[in-house]
Amino acid sequence: MYAPPPGEQAGPLTRPASWRRRPAPRRARAQRGEGFRQHLRLGRKGLAIGIDIGGTKVAAGVVDADGRILSEARRSTPGRDPRAVEQVIVELVEELGKGHRIWSVGIGAAGWMDLDGGTVLFSPHLAWRNEPLRANLQQLLRRPVLLANDADAAAWAEWRFGAGQGEDRLVCITLGTGIGGAMVMDGRVERGRFGVAGEFGHQIIVPGGHRCECGNRGCWEQYASGNALGREARILARADSPVAQDLLAAVGGRAEAITGAIVTELALAGDAASRELVEEVGEWLGLGLANLAAALDPGLFVIGGGLCSAGDLLVEPARKAFARNLTGRGFRPAAGIQLAALGPNAGLIGAADLSRVSSRTRR
Repeated sequence: MYAPPPGEQAGPLTRPASWRRRPAPRRARAQRGEGFRQHLRLGRKGLAIGIDIGGTKVAAGVVDADGRILSEARRSTPGRDPRAVEQVIVELVEELGKGHRIWSVGIGAAGWMDLDGGTVLFSPHLAWRNEPLRANLQQLLRRPVLLANDADAAAWAEWRFGAGQGEDRLVCITLGTGIGGAMVMDGRVERGRFGVAGEFGHQIIVPGGHRCECGNRGCWEQYASGNALGREARILARADSPVAQDLLAAVGGRAEAITGAIVTELALAGDAASRELVEEVGEWLGLGLANLAAALDPGLFVIGGGLCSAGDLLVEPARKAFARNLTGRGFRPAAGIQLAALGPNAGLIGAADLSRVSSRTRR
């Protein structure tokens, strides 16, 4: 999809930092990998539209070459009909394009895309099955179109404009209902041989553990996600534990109404039981990150998604568990762990920027 600048070869990280050291300052980190960024800035710097398709809403925005959103528009997701979704995309592009000269359009959605970024192989929210979406939309929009997995788009945005700036090898983890993931390696989104890499939430972390929707037991997302946080809180409340009284009071005594978002809110407000539950999820998060570090050896993990509103209540236990479980701890450089910087707009920004860069390389 993307290539290093002429004369530059991708190589191993040469950073000598020990796992005990703090992450390098932002300015120092920004100097690494700058060759890739300068390469990406060459050529057309026109505006692109990024579109983030979710289960309930379709968000779109005009994004410039520096990752700034100039204007936005939203629509409700029109059910599962592929043609209806295409029409909404066309309407959004036409609306946003009235006040801007648009070069390309990037579409980010949950699901699997082919390696060429032209076909949606499968999407859990919509009835896209081997759907040639790029060809359909390019015919309707008369502009270059790129399809991207939403986690890939968010990781790209964080690498280009957010918490991952300057990092050669970045792994992005999204904590929400489940766990999403993506990698940016040496200036390109790494999608694996078949285009479906990044399903980190389904590494089996507890053999024979909680049943996962994927069909397996003990997947990481059953222990380190918003759903996991809500489930553990409901178990505590249904046991009529005295430490869960504030949790129950917050939902009118209905344990089934407790969600991960409610637990996070109470934890931030100081509720001891909720803080303990969030810390436990953070520990599971750190354990999974240590497994990923053993396999991938990234320079930085960027943690995004709704659960990250817990901030240090989540991330500090994760850092401690990561250091405690890292293979070769004390004798190797290790990845930093940082919260994402771009919030819910990361997918939109990344999809737009990917379309701008890839459309230049395709033409």
